[in-house]
Amino acid sequence: MVFKNPQGFDNRFINELPGDPEEKNYVRQVFAACWSKAPPTPVKNPVLLAYSREVAQLLDLQDSDCDDPDFALIFGGNKLADGMVPYAACYGGHQFGTWAGQLGDGRAIGLGEYVNKARLRWELQLKGAGPTPYSRTADGRAVLRSSIREFLCSEAMYALGVPTTRALSLVSTGEGVMRDMMYDGNPRMEPGAIVCRVAPSFIRFGNFEILASRDNPAILGQLIDFTIDRDFPDLKGDQKDKRVRWFHEICERTAQLMVHWMRVGFVHGVMNTDNMSTLGLTIDYGPYGWVDNFDLDWTPNTTDAAYHRYAFGKQAPIAQWNLARLAQAVYEVMPYENELKSSLEHFGHLFTKSNEAMLASKFGFYFVDENKKKLIEEALLLMQQSEVDMTLFFRRLANLDLAKPNVMIFNDVFYNDDLKMQYQLQWDHWFSAYVQALKHEEQDTEKRRKHMNAVNPCYVLRNYMAQEAIDLAEKGDLSRLHELTEVLKNPYVENKNYDKFAQKRPDWAKNRAGCSKLSCSS
Repeated sequence: MVFKNPQGFDNRFINELPGDPEEKNYVRQVFAACWSKAPPTPVKNPVLLAYSREVAQLLDLQDSDCDDPDFALIFGGNKLADGMVPYAACYGGHQFGTWAGQLGDGRAIGLGEYVNKARLRWELQLKGAGPTPYSRTADGRAVLRSSIREFLCSEAMYALGVPTTRALSLVSTGEGVMRDMMYDGNPRMEPGAIVCRVAPSFIRFGNFEILASRDNPAILGQLIDFTIDRDFPDLKGDQKDKRVRWFHEICERTAQLMVHWMRVGFVHGVMNTDNMSTLGLTIDYGPYGWVDNFDLDWTPNTTDAAYHRYAFGKQAPIAQWNLARLAQAVYEVMPYENELKSSLEHFGHLFTKSNEAMLASKFGFYFVDENKKKLIEEALLLMQQSEVDMTLFFRRLANLDLAKPNVMIFNDVFYNDDLKMQYQLQWDHWFSAYVQALKHEEQDTEKRRKHMNAVNPCYVLRNYMAQEAIDLAEKGDLSRLHELTEVLKNPYVENKNYDKFAQKRPDWAKNRAGCSKLSCSS
């Protein structure tokens, strides 16, 4: 039996914050409430496709618990374990820079907050378990392809050292879901699936924005103090001190998250304020993508194709813009203009400083002077101009022999031979200057290599790799899904058995839907 100890669930979010008095599950505007009741809708045939042993252990679950028939029933939405009380959270958000009003958990249902034996709190949430009061015109379901992408990416990001929500399980529903993947008028029936995602908290900027927009200062203040008490217990002082430090810490965590995204080449794709975590976690894996050829202007989201608002290189300024929206939302009950402005400015300073340190580590520098800053800027520009694979480039750079630098090891990092030839001379000059800069540091070669390989992954969840796993899974073959699960657990350690996953994007994947182009239904 899963979750034998019902005392593990204390469900503070719904027990301590005001809920929607309407108990019926139908789409509506919800006022003066932080959540609504939302029972999962049972599915025809829930079958466990995959689970994370590491996340299961966080929830005090063993392999035998995950093999129990009840596991698929619970995480497929057909049964509740003792202590679970399902609900959907109410929040709003700015989408692509425009206030969208009420949004809420339209495709996610919280099961409860489990406090494990180590006294760590974990919220469990089913994505794709049926409609909620916030589902609008959608059905509350999720398809297999989007569920596989979220399951794989959540755990891949964790292994990369990027703050993220986690994924416990992937369950197929035995039912079809109609989706128009590219929003181009070509819908098709796809297999349905449900992911159980796990995080210390799923509270986002939008939870506060909706209350501010509806002039609910009492509940807004209650939510702020609840969030501080539950999710930021280390903050001390009187109410003003804690609230000011709370916003400051959100700014700090968000800045560090942006640095991590830039470090590994991750593009979220839909950085709306309702997709921003107060804990600084990567949340809501939709049309995300990994940069193949280095391009600061690349976005995987077709909805963003015209303006590239959420492009790779714009993520930090967008995060700061989102933080400003949060500051506006809380200002009525936190009228501390100077402190809020100071924290927003701190975000910029911290990101700049941390990003410079991150780039130095990627290039193998122990310290950075103006000459090295110039070298880094020149390299990033050349990488973009000559279409260099970001992940492969930095792994090759770690292997560069300073005594006998052989630039031939970089031959396979280019996507376009003509561009490679066009920029060859500039690259030759850059490598010469780079080698001299490293020699002046008098570093130990092996120590430098280990240092660089600890921050530059060998394996990332390239978009085409996820799509290959999806294509096979839709035919009933889960081999690639399970193989990728293992590969991505150790992204910094080269394994000859996984050489095929350390290659640049194949030509066939350059413009294929699901590999380079994704929609918000992805």
